[in-house]
Amino acid sequence: MQVYDSVLDLVGNTPIVRINHLDTGPCTLYIKLESLNPGGSIKDRIGLKMIEDAEKAGLISPGATLVEGTAGNTGLGLALVAAQKGYQLVLVIPDKMSREKISNLKAMGARVILTRSDVPKGHPEYYQDLAKSVSEEIEGAFFINQFGNPSNPKAHEEVTGPEIWEQMGHDLDAIVLGVGSSGTVTGLSHYFKKAAPDLELVLADPEGSILTEYINDGVLSTEAGSWLVEGIGEDFLPLISDFSQVTKAYSISDRESMLMGRELLSKEGILGGSSTGTLLAAALKYCQEQTEPKNVLTLACDTGNRYLSKMYNDFWMRDQGFIQTEQHGDLRDLIARPFESNDTVTVGPDEPLANAYSRMKLYDISQLPVIEDRNIVGIIDESDILLAVAQSSDHFDKPVHTAMVTELAFVDVKAKVDDLLPIFNKDYVAIVKSGERFLGLITRLDLLNYLRRKADH
Repeated sequence: MQVYDSVLDLVGNTPIVRINHLDTGPCTLYIKLESLNPGGSIKDRIGLKMIEDAEKAGLISPGATLVEGTAGNTGLGLALVAAQKGYQLVLVIPDKMSREKISNLKAMGARVILTRSDVPKGHPEYYQDLAKSVSEEIEGAFFINQFGNPSNPKAHEEVTGPEIWEQMGHDLDAIVLGVGSSGTVTGLSHYFKKAAPDLELVLADPEGSILTEYINDGVLSTEAGSWLVEGIGEDFLPLISDFSQVTKAYSISDRESMLMGRELLSKEGILGGSSTGTLLAAALKYCQEQTEPKNVLTLACDTGNRYLSKMYNDFWMRDQGFIQTEQHGDLRDLIARPFESNDTVTVGPDEPLANAYSRMKLYDISQLPVIEDRNIVGIIDESDILLAVAQSSDHFDKPVHTAMVTELAFVDVKAKVDDLLPIFNKDYVAIVKSGERFLGLITRLDLLNYLRRKADH
């Protein structure tokens, strides 16, 4: 049995698995499980390299504060290393990041500063620019600067590239990868330019990123779109970037990325994140376009455990329009959690208030229908519970019916969407019924999600 001195000794040497149950055309497709690094992503490699190189150069001293702007995974890699080496860590993160990533970072001791994800580079609230400003305000702080730090690509040139080449027995024709800071593509370009000059590097890029057009057409746009996939795609060319070995790029939509990630789990048993779905979708397109057998490798960039509230959450996927549900042409299309499919979270009138409170917390909702014999007899929300227990915490044992609201706002399933507005103006939730049959609740947020989906289409 091998025993390691530190969790940092577990970075790298991740396994490669063959894809067996997806259409790879004439090719054999492999996926390298970077999700099995101790911090859960490929960014553990650069987190370790950038910090250790800074130590060797005398740029950081014991107990120093490190600062970085990150889409999440680099931050987790840095947090892993910083915690082991005794450094303070401040991370500036765009506000589109998953709750799981943010909670993970805080649990590892990092100070997290959220900033806007809707502003371009150069704006003072852009996450990289803000991180640099924060580092200048903290005495003795060291700005990691993954986008301009040469140790980032060196981690992949010196370690990841040789590791892949050895694992594949020097029999590999193409690698499909994404670009965030560009460290992976640059490092692998430098390594394989010497080790295997004929090996193709293929870019998987989210729709909205400027990189696909740059690779395929040589056009560098100054206007980027937006995308939900985390960790890859860019609105500028990082200083360390080298795309000289990249032969082709595929633009992959958020929907295709998320669904492909879910399919990877259901078909191959691999739990990857949203960027993994992007890479896999591009890799399959590349493989299916080939006319002769090739060995192709892609990456599981990070673990899907950080996206359970997003791409692996059916309700979130429906809200984004990525999962299509049966459309009825009536108010049923606005119900996020239909009662008849057992998706509605409910409470009984004789249950204690503690049960209602626990379910609201567990499912991150603010009100519950009170159900008796499959009929709705009331609504209870956070305010109702608060008023009931404010005088004594013992009142959590009181039954729900003592605090629930029985003055309810019913609406027929065939009513118009506009009929919901007067209900919401009175601070009620809309209770949808078909005759006497309870179908579900519609909240203000449900209506907003519905209107946004209509606008997107």
